[in-house]
Amino acid sequence: MFSFIWYLIIGGILGWFAGLILGKDIPGGIIGNIIAGIIGAWIGGMLFGTWGPKISDFYIFPALIGAVILIAIISLILKAMNK
Repeated sequence: MFSFIWYLIIGGILGWFAGLILGKDIPGGIIGNIIAGIIGAWIGGMLFGTWGPKISDFYIFPALIGAVILIAIISLILKAMNK
């Protein structure tokens, strides 16, 4: 149970930090941050493997890069839908 809570906390922090790097707001607030961080960690792990420091099943660098990629793609899609 406690590892699940850590998973949510680290996912939220990674999603929030990726949003700061891009200068974009993530739709959905804190829930959006958590989702972006968790899905971004999965994307980063698939694309870049497992390297760097690990916290609660997240390899920080690939997870952060994956979250940045995810937020960039979502921002492009939302921008295209608004036009």
